[in-house]
Amino acid sequence: MVINFGAGPAKLPREVLVEVQKDLVEYGTSGMSVMEMSHRGNTYVKLHDDTLALAKELLDVPDNYKILLMQGGGTGLFAAVAMNLIGRTGKADYLVTGSWSSMAAKEAARYGKVNWVVPKQDKYTGIADPSQWKLDPEASYVYYCDNETIGGIEFASVPETNGVPLVVDMSSNMMSRRIDIKKYGVIFACAQKNIGPSGITLVIVREDLIGHAMPITPTIFDFNVIAKANSISNTPPTFIIYVVGRVFAWIKRNGGVDEMHRLSLVKSQLIYEVVTKSNGFYYCPVEAKVRSRMNVPFRIGGPNGDEELEKQFLKGAETLGMQQLKGHRMVGGIRASLYNAVTVEETTALQQYMLEFMKKHQKS
Repeated sequence: MVINFGAGPAKLPREVLVEVQKDLVEYGTSGMSVMEMSHRGNTYVKLHDDTLALAKELLDVPDNYKILLMQGGGTGLFAAVAMNLIGRTGKADYLVTGSWSSMAAKEAARYGKVNWVVPKQDKYTGIADPSQWKLDPEASYVYYCDNETIGGIEFASVPETNGVPLVVDMSSNMMSRRIDIKKYGVIFACAQKNIGPSGITLVIVREDLIGHAMPITPTIFDFNVIAKANSISNTPPTFIIYVVGRVFAWIKRNGGVDEMHRLSLVKSQLIYEVVTKSNGFYYCPVEAKVRSRMNVPFRIGGPNGDEELEKQFLKGAETLGMQQLKGHRMVGGIRASLYNAVTVEETTALQQYMLEFMKKHQKS
């Protein structure tokens, strides 16, 4: 049996994959696959609307927000956010805590002036105290990434912006804990971590922030165009949206986001506990108070890692069916991604392997 600990495209619930397999050739009584349907036909439009309705229900989205399904992935939203929002003052604040928020800030700088709320760093291992943040009261919005997949940093609370609209990238922890939507202007999440296959991005936008896109904004990235067309302004990735809807239904029947949150704490604690109690054999560079529940990075043999030991660890893990544990190429080491579809049992198997590996290789 293969256990997928990859950061994305990530593991999907097996129950959902079996359901999709059953519907692949013929969806319901339609006589055709979802992949063959007209995106404006009644059968597809219903499942499209059902997917949006499930997102609204699971996240308790207020009525003054629009839920959009957009293309271009998280990277596309780096540009779309700026082009739709930065025009009000020409400036935006970016709270950079890792690779993805850094890339977002650099993309936004194409369309306006970007203020880095905290100084640039070579390595990100924590989140600066809010007393050190330099927020611009004239910013059009404040942007941050709630969970940095590469560095393994996750915010424990919502940043205070003193009334400036807050924008968040939740690509890697969407649907893993309850969100107070009212605290945000824009929330977005590309699908391929927790909510489905790659190719669609879930976007939640407060209505008063829609309709202010810069003239240069491509139609496909204009929140107003997408909202008015119910996310069917052009042909959407219909099959992917169908699968996302099945994942949302799976989350609902398995206890909703509250249960996903509880399980995420159980799973991440299983791994962090081994690291913490390993007497330095395993090393996590991230400050304990902001360690991610979704992506657990660690080195073997100290802060810089013993590359030979890490290669042995990865080879042994693959022999046991544990795949995609290699750390991101930018940081190296090991990374276990514990998204919603990864079970407690699968995480326990990794925990036991870590303990056995340490027992075998730790110097007395």
